[in-house]
Amino acid sequence: MASIAPVIMLVSGDRTDFLLDEFGRYVRDYELVPALSSEDAVATSAELAQSGREIALFVVDAQLPDSTALEGISALRATVPTARRLVIAHRDRFLVDAPTIRPAMATGLLDAYLLMPQGPRDEEFHTAITEMLSEWTSTIAAPEVEMVQIVATGKEPLTMAIRDLVARAGLPHGMHTPDSEVGRQILSEYQLRHSEPGTLPVVSAPVRELLISPKSAAEVATYLSSRPEDLPPGTVVDLVIIGAGPAGLAAAVYGASEGLTTLAVEADAIGGQAGTSSMIRNYLGFPRGVSGMRLAQRANQQAVRFGAGFFSGTTATGLSCDADSRLWTIASDRGEVQARAVVLASGVAYRRLGVPSVEELAGRGVYYGSAMTAAREMADSHVIVVGGGNSAGQAALHLAKFAAQVTIMIRRSGLSDTMSQYLIEEIAHSARIRVQPSSAIVDGGGDGWLQYVDVKNLIDGSVARHDAQGLFLLLGAVTHTDWLPESVCRDEKGFILTGRDVPQEFWVDGLPPENLATSAPGLFAVGDVRAGSMKRVASATGEGASVVPLVHDWLVATSDFR
Repeated sequence: MASIAPVIMLVSGDRTDFLLDEFGRYVRDYELVPALSSEDAVATSAELAQSGREIALFVVDAQLPDSTALEGISALRATVPTARRLVIAHRDRFLVDAPTIRPAMATGLLDAYLLMPQGPRDEEFHTAITEMLSEWTSTIAAPEVEMVQIVATGKEPLTMAIRDLVARAGLPHGMHTPDSEVGRQILSEYQLRHSEPGTLPVVSAPVRELLISPKSAAEVATYLSSRPEDLPPGTVVDLVIIGAGPAGLAAAVYGASEGLTTLAVEADAIGGQAGTSSMIRNYLGFPRGVSGMRLAQRANQQAVRFGAGFFSGTTATGLSCDADSRLWTIASDRGEVQARAVVLASGVAYRRLGVPSVEELAGRGVYYGSAMTAAREMADSHVIVVGGGNSAGQAALHLAKFAAQVTIMIRRSGLSDTMSQYLIEEIAHSARIRVQPSSAIVDGGGDGWLQYVDVKNLIDGSVARHDAQGLFLLLGAVTHTDWLPESVCRDEKGFILTGRDVPQEFWVDGLPPENLATSAPGLFAVGDVRAGSMKRVASATGEGASVVPLVHDWLVATSDFR
C-alpha cells in the first residue's frame, strides 16, 4: 500500500493559485495544501498533525490578510515545530519587508526569505526549496525506502547505538519488531543462512547482502565499508588519516585530489562529533544551514570521487615508524596499514558525567552526544541537555522539535562565554527551551529507563529532583591519544602539540616543525585533537586542507614520490 505523502502547505491570500501552479513540480512526492489566511493555516495544520500527517514545509506569503508573515510563521511553528518554514515576497515588497523579516532568520523563526519565482524555471528558488526538503527528509521524515532494516524489541542501548550509526552514515533505515511481517521474514532468512536463530538486534542490508546479529555498532560499520584486511598484502599508501570528522574529511578530499593514495580510518561513523549536529548554521556556503550528517556525507562522496578510501568502524590501536624506510605502520582492530605519512584527525570525546547512577542508564534515556535518532523518542517528554557549547545548543534546538520541554543545564552563570551568539538568540526565542545556570546533576534513576535527575544548585547547595525522560550529555572535550608512541608530544590534557608548541629538544637544526607537524617527522595533527585548535567545524576543515601541502612536501623530501 502506498504511503501517505507529506504536505507542503501554501499560505497566501490572493496568490494561492499562483503558488499551487509554481509548486506543481512537487506533486508526485508531496501533497500541496492551500490555506487562505494565517488562521486557516494554523487550523488546517493542527488537523493534519492530529491525524498523523507529516508537514514538511510551510510556504507563507509575506502579505497575509489576517496577520503579518512573522505572526503567521510563529503560530505555525508552535503547531508543527518540525516543518521547515519559508516566507516569500512579491518583488514589490521584497526589499520593503526585508528589514523586518531577515532578523527573524537569525533567531531561527524561519529558515529562508525568498523572492517569489519570476519565471517558469526559477531554479535558484527551487534549489532553496529542494535543500529545505532534503534536510527535512534527512533529519525528520521516516524513510520511504529502507536501506538498512533492524529487527529489535525496543530501545535497548545496542539497538539505539546501531540506529544512530546508520543514521549518521546517511542510510535510510527502519525498525521492525520480531513479530512483524518484515521482522519474521528477516529472522527466518537469518535462521536459514546461519543455521541458528539470530540474537536481537538483527541487522539486514539487502543491497550489501548483509544479515548479521552484531555485538556492537562498530561491527555494523565494518560491514558497511571497506576494511584493512581487504587491502592486497604489502600495500603502502601515501597518506593515512586517522579520524573522519571535518578535519579528516577535508584532508581526504585534498589529499586524494592532489594525487596522493589516501585512506581514512574511522572508529565510529564518518563525520565525527560534527556528524551528530542536527543543523550547522554558520558554515560557509550554506546560508540555510546544513546538518552535520549531510555535510559529512557530501565530503565523504567528494573524497571517494577523488579516489580516497574509508575504513569505518575501525579503531586505530597503535602507531610506529621504521627508522630505515620511514614507513608508518598503523595497527587497528581490523589489521595493519602502511603509509608514508600519517595525519591524526581523531578529534575528541565527550567528558563523562561521573555519576554512577546516571552512567548505569547510558543508552536508556541517557546519551553522550546529541543522538539524533533518539530525539524522535522524546515526544511529549522533558529533556535535559547538559553542556554550554555549540553542540549542546544545536542538540537542544533539535530536541525542541519533539520534546515538550528542553532544559539546558550549565555550571556557569550563562551561555555567552561558550556558545555562539546565533545559537543563544535561537534558544532565547524558542518557547520550549529554558536555560538553568549554576546547576550540576548529582544523581538520577528510573526503572530501566531514566525517569528523574537530582540537580544541585551551585550557588546555595540545595538539591532538587526533576522529572526527565531524556538526558543528553555534551560536556566538553576529552582526548584519546594514549595509544600513540611517546615520541608524539602532548600537553597535560593529551592534546597533540604541533609547530612551535613542540618542545625545543624535538626541533631540527634549531627550527620548529611546520605549523601542523608533530614532534614525530611524517606525522601531522589537525582538528580538535591538536592543541590550540579552535574547536569549530570551519577551522577543522581549514586545517585538514592546509595539512596536505605539508604532507606533499614531506613525501617529496623523503622518497621518490612524484
